[in-house]
Amino acid sequence: MKKKLKVGIIGCGAIGTSLAKIIESRFSEKFCVVAVCDAQIAKAKALLRICLRAKVLEARRLIAASDLVIEASSASVSYRFARQALSAGKSILVMSIGGILGKEKGLFAISRKTGARFLLPSGAICGLDGIRALSAVGISSLTLNTSKPPKALAGAAFFKTHKVDLSGIRKKTLIFSGYADQAVRFFPQNINVVALLQLAAGPRVKVKVQIWADPALCRNVHEIDVESKAARLKISCENTASPDNPKTSYLAILSAAASLAGFSDVVRIGS
Repeated sequence: MKKKLKVGIIGCGAIGTSLAKIIESRFSEKFCVVAVCDAQIAKAKALLRICLRAKVLEARRLIAASDLVIEASSASVSYRFARQALSAGKSILVMSIGGILGKEKGLFAISRKTGARFLLPSGAICGLDGIRALSAVGISSLTLNTSKPPKALAGAAFFKTHKVDLSGIRKKTLIFSGYADQAVRFFPQNINVVALLQLAAGPRVKVKVQIWADPALCRNVHEIDVESKAARLKISCENTASPDNPKTSYLAILSAAASLAGFSDVVRIGS
C-alpha cells in the first residue's frame, strides 16, 4: 500500500476549507492533512472538525511536518511561504498566484534545485496550455477582459485610491484598464487569472487587462484574446462563484483539486 502524502494547509478560509473537504472526501487514500495554519486561530481550529488527524501549527512547523503544502492565504504572504517550502524541499500548491508575479524566477530556480514540486493551478480560466505553447514562437498580443458582479470586487486595494461607489453601479462599468503587474497589485484577491496568463505567456508579453463591474451578472466572466503567428485563441469562461466566497470562482477550487488528483498520477491528459 502506497504511503499517504502528508499535507499542510496555510489559510483556513473559504478556499482552504473547500480543499480540505475535497481531500477528506475524494483523496483520502492519497493524502492526509496533518497540519493547518491561519492568522486567525479560530479559523484554524474550526478546520480540525474536518481534518480530524491535523494539528494547528505555525507556518514553519507546518512546512516541516508536510510533504505538500497548500497555500490558500493571501497574495501578501504567498511568496514567503512558497520560498520557505521550496527551500525546505517541500512541494507547494499556490492559490494566491498574484503574490509571486515578478518574483517567480527565483522560486523556479529553488524548485529545480531541491526537486520540490511547485504547483500553480489553472484557476478560473482555461487555455493556459495553448498560451504556453504559443509563447515558444511568440505572442504578439494578449488581452484579458474580466467582468464580475460589483460585490465580487468589493474590498480591493484599488478602491483605497480610486473612489468608486460599487453599490451605485446600475450598468456595466469599466473599473480598471492597464497591465498585469498593475492589476495584481490593485486586485490581489480578485484577479489571480492575470498572473497566470502573464506567467504562461512569458515576460516579453505585456498582458493587457480590463476589469468591469456588471450588476447584471451572476457569474464571473473572463474573456481572453491571444494573437500569434501560429494561432489566434479566443477563450471565454463564465464561472459560478464559490458557494463560500463570492470573490473566488468555483472553477478555481476545482482546478486546484485537479492538480491534487494529478500530483502522484503517472497519466497526464493535455500538455
